[in-house]
Order: sequence, then C-alpha cells, then structure tokens
Amino acid sequence: MTDLQTFLDFALDCAWQAGRISLGHYQNGVQVERKADNSPVTVADRAIEQMLREKIAARWPTHGLIGEEYGTVSGSSELTWVVDPIDGTKSFMCGVPFYANLIALVDDEGPLLGVMHYPALNEMIYAARGQGCYWNGRRCQVSDVADLADAALMTTDLDILYKPPFADRCQQLVQQTYFRRTWGDSYGYALVATGRADIMLEPTLAIWDAAPLAVIMQEAGGVYTDWQGKVDIRSGSALAANSTLHQQVMQIIGG
Repeated sequence: MTDLQTFLDFALDCAWQAGRISLGHYQNGVQVERKADNSPVTVADRAIEQMLREKIAARWPTHGLIGEEYGTVSGSSELTWVVDPIDGTKSFMCGVPFYANLIALVDDEGPLLGVMHYPALNEMIYAARGQGCYWNGRRCQVSDVADLADAALMTTDLDILYKPPFADRCQQLVQQTYFRRTWGDSYGYALVATGRADIMLEPTLAIWDAAPLAVIMQEAGGVYTDWQGKVDIRSGSALAANSTLHQQVMQIIGG
C-alpha cells in the first residue's frame, strides 16, 4: 500500500488547488442555484469537484470517490476519497470566509486522513491516522476545558437545535454551556480541533461533511462520534469535543 504521507501530500495539494479556484469566485458576485433539496450550489462548487475527480482518477484510478455534487464512483480498491468542494456554500455565497474545501481518504476501518482548508482565512487543518493533527504546519490539540459551564458550544444553526426531536435535549445543553456561537459547518470542528472552542454539535450532516472530522478530532486528542456515541461518518449526526466534555454532552443528548 502507498505510504500514508504520500496520500496526505496529495490531499493537501488538492485542497490548496481547490482553494485557488474558490477564491477566484469569492466575493465576486458568484451566481447561486438551488438544488432539489433547496441547498445552494455555485459554479465554484462544480468546478472544484470536477478538478478533484480528474486529479484523483488520474493518480489513483482504482480508488472509489464520493462527492457532494456528482455522486459516487465505485473503485476496485478498498480506498475511497470523499470530497466536499465547498463546505459552507451559504457562507461562501454571502462573502463570509467560514467556508472550506474538505477532502478525506477512507478505508474499511474509517477515515485514514482528513483535510479542512479555509482559503479565505488561510487556514489548513489536517491529520492522518497515527500522525497527529496540524494547523498550518503546527501541531494542534483540543482544549482542556472540563466543565460545561466553561465551554463554548458551536453549531451550524441554532434553529436546528430547537426542532423536534432534538429540542428538549439541546435546550438543556444550551442552558448549561458558557456561550454559544454559530461558527458552524466544518469551521466549528476546526475551532474545536485547534482548542479555540470546546464543543461542536450537529444533528444532521452528510458523509462528505463528516468524512474528515473523525480522524482530525482523534489526532487532535479529542473525540468524534454520532449522537449514539459511535464513530460513524455515515450516521448523519456529529458531536466533537475533548473526552471530558464529550461524556458530559452525551449524558444530555445521547440516544
């Protein structure tokens, strides 16, 4: 099998190139369309995913690929790339810098590596299994906050937390944390992985949103699970925190 560092270097280069494409459209009057699920998509989303698909197919033709805009390609290898060309398209289309290019490589045991690139913020956060988590080349880790009363809670949209069937549990959590911010989409996880926030919580997310998160959080010394406490990038919910806070949050929202 190819050395893990080789895969990571390839993913970092892909993420950097994705960022260059996105910045060419950022704060530049990009046209927005609505997909069938009413979520937005731009020419930048599509151009980035097409570029990533071409690069992956050329370099790793036996690998599978899952992308938000163009679906799934099965491979003959046990390895699958998962890409979200622009995570946080709503931020992107509004000219807000909290959007990312997400890339992960997954095997039968879960994510091997994950990259979160924030080109408008000049931040690259990445990790590979057993190799640590890095923020712009520096080792990073989760915070050591040990009490919900001192914790900063991130989520993508507070509205989501007040809708059934999550409302009662989430309202209890909101009341117990120190403060809340909607620095959401993947940027909330970036903040937790680098120790700038303490908890990131989402009741719903897709595999291309989740794929880089588990390995990044684990290598940053934190915990990433779904709301049932399982490490599963396909389950559709996510909780990231240090181990102490993760246990406290799970007591409230678990199940």
